Amino acid sequence: MLKFRSCSLRSAAALRPPAQPPRVRLSTGPQQEHRTFYEFRTYSIRPDRTAAFLQLTNEKIHLRTAHSELIGYWSVEFGGLNQVFHIWKYDSYSQRACVRAALAQDPSWISEYISKAIPMLRSQESEVAYLVPWSRLQEPPQEGGVYELASFQMRPGGPAVWGDAFQAAVTSHDAPGHGTLLGAFHTECGRLNRVRNCVVHLDSQQNQLLLPCAFSPLK
Repeated sequence: MLKFRSCSLRSAAALRPPAQPPRVRLSTGPQQEHRTFYEFRTYSIRPDRTAAFLQLTNEKIHLRTAHSELIGYWSVEFGGLNQVFHIWKYDSYSQRACVRAALAQDPSWISEYISKAIPMLRSQESEVAYLVPWSRLQEPPQEGGVYELASFQMRPGGPAVWGDAFQAAVTSHDAPGHGTLLGAFHTECGRLNRVRNCVVHLDSQQNQLLLPCAFSPLK
């Protein structure tokens, strides 16, 4: 009886499908699944190809914006030579995956732009960022301004640690004579514990002066 029971248990186990390995989640919380995020891209261009890269991008950017929304595209004037910085908006990681897959199958994008642009680049960086809970993406008060991108390396812990002081510091500078805050972000993928446009609980700071490209939605 015991032997039969043991055999029956082994047989039942053999009939069950194998246990599935635990799924690894890309997100670290519900906000990554349900909230809009922004991809920050920084390209370093070969010094002798900067003008050609900007001209090519100006002529062919419509091939890229046909797939997803471009927030802004700038050339870096101070704080990083021969660089461009651009922001893309996505509703979810699934949408971004679909966009990247579509771009990989877009013959015009590949032949007319990316195959020509890649040899002009020295490096590419990408970060995923979210607006901090109290910030909203704003339009500039007028076109033709100069943009300052302030990047701060924060102490680990997220907005729960530095959120209140962060908001107070940023709000105090978002006033006439100090410029207009267009958005405050914190990173989730890429260089972690990084915040754009705030001064509080700092480990390091970097400022860049940006000039909007002719084809940038934010000017």
